[in-house]
Amino acid sequence: MSYALRIVSHGLTGIRRLDPGLAGLRATAVTMTATLAAYAAALLLEHAEHLHTVILVQAVALALTLSRTRPGTTPSDRITALAVLPPVAVAAAETSALMSRHPAAGDTVFTALICATIAVRRFGPRAARAGTLAVLPLIAVLVTPPGGRPPGHDQDLWAGLVALIAVLCGLTAQGIADRLGFTRPAAAIPPAPAPAAGGRRLSASTRMSLQMGGAVGAGFAAGHLLFPQHCAWSVLTAFVVCSGARGRADVVHKGVLRTAGAAAGTAAATVTSGAFGPHDARSIAVIFAVLAVATWLRPAGYGYWAGCVTAALSLLYGYFGQSAPDLLTTRLEAIAVGAVLGVAASWLILPIRSIDVLRHRTADALAALGEFLAAARQDPGHLADHQAGFDGTLHRLEQIAGPLRAHRLLRRTAPHPADAIDAVRRCAAPVHAITRCAAEAGEVLTSPDIVRLNTAVTADLTRARLAVGRRPLTEPRPPAPTPAAPGPSADERVRAALLELDAAVRTLPPIFAQATG
Repeated sequence: MSYALRIVSHGLTGIRRLDPGLAGLRATAVTMTATLAAYAAALLLEHAEHLHTVILVQAVALALTLSRTRPGTTPSDRITALAVLPPVAVAAAETSALMSRHPAAGDTVFTALICATIAVRRFGPRAARAGTLAVLPLIAVLVTPPGGRPPGHDQDLWAGLVALIAVLCGLTAQGIADRLGFTRPAAAIPPAPAPAAGGRRLSASTRMSLQMGGAVGAGFAAGHLLFPQHCAWSVLTAFVVCSGARGRADVVHKGVLRTAGAAAGTAAATVTSGAFGPHDARSIAVIFAVLAVATWLRPAGYGYWAGCVTAALSLLYGYFGQSAPDLLTTRLEAIAVGAVLGVAASWLILPIRSIDVLRHRTADALAALGEFLAAARQDPGHLADHQAGFDGTLHRLEQIAGPLRAHRLLRRTAPHPADAIDAVRRCAAPVHAITRCAAEAGEVLTSPDIVRLNTAVTADLTRARLAVGRRPLTEPRPPAPTPAAPGPSADERVRAALLELDAAVRTLPPIFAQATG
């Protein structure tokens, strides 16, 4: 109970941090515009060609998830989305048909395709981007109500066309919004470097692929055994919990949020669904309203997204004549089983320790910070690019912060691994201040005092990197430079932040030695 209350408190804090400049609402408006446009186009196609309503579900699912992954605005991003989604949608439709005719074979093919979308990440950023997009049509298969897809192969090409419509709607809406300045440009976030698989050690993408295969495969087995009419519920939860797991703590954290959010969403939908009968058009409007709320709340916490999407799916099932109240217990049981399977797969199949992920991403952030300081001294004209690189590594650190901070709430020990993330975050403000100084003056770090200060900061940074890398510190730590009066400059704030970071990371090696998560 204490853990649940702390998670709720953390989530409410996340809501308070939503962008006060309405950027979140604007992004939600863009996403829902693309989703509604895709739905309208698919509805016209369904009426004109007398297709099954399953294509409407596919159009909405693809447009919504594609907008969440932000398809990109560069020509390369557009080409990737247009080239990947339609053919994969055809393959997903055929796999869905195979799953209905021959469940064992279809489930195996589906699992193999899911694993392939993760395994390709080892081939670089473009392959990783293609894999992220390729998984979307496969997930759309899982959210389609049972019996929604008619048998036969004649629906495959229509599935590809609907995917193309969803891509075009998403790219068009995002492109217009960016051109009009309606949304802020996406931050320049460099992709995670592809880990080199040296010797006998498997790459992170291969390990995650095998974990996903175990989670999805077990989800199918448990679903057919325990929930034969709703097997997809346990599979979908196992996929979501295991997807993008950044260490064992992250997958447990996500499993708790998924289960709690789904329970709340299902309960809310159960209360609401009594007002609508099967094929009641009013429930469609409520579904879109719930999806809009889900999109807006997603930055505040994963649990809100899970709850709203589960509520939308419950209403969708009610629209197709499957009573939500009758399925409440079954849905919650299937979600709980899927969450347990996702966590078990991540913990038992080639597990990735959260502390190692933290170590790796902290090292990346420190390396980017070192490059920034070197550029401030040697090439201030390109300082903005190095700042963007540091911001990208900070974003990747924030991706793993949730479970670590939740753990810190439960165990108030000092120091805690989450302190390293907070220390790196404190470096962002002075880094941005230095960039602004360079843009205004054209140069920074030129006076002798500032050069000496930068040297001291770089020395602290080097020691911090050695501590994170578990390498011995052979030299005594030099005394901290005296801050300049009357107030700290941007350079001094960088040094102060690095000293805080150094103080945090120097306490981490014994924690790493004892940690098991």
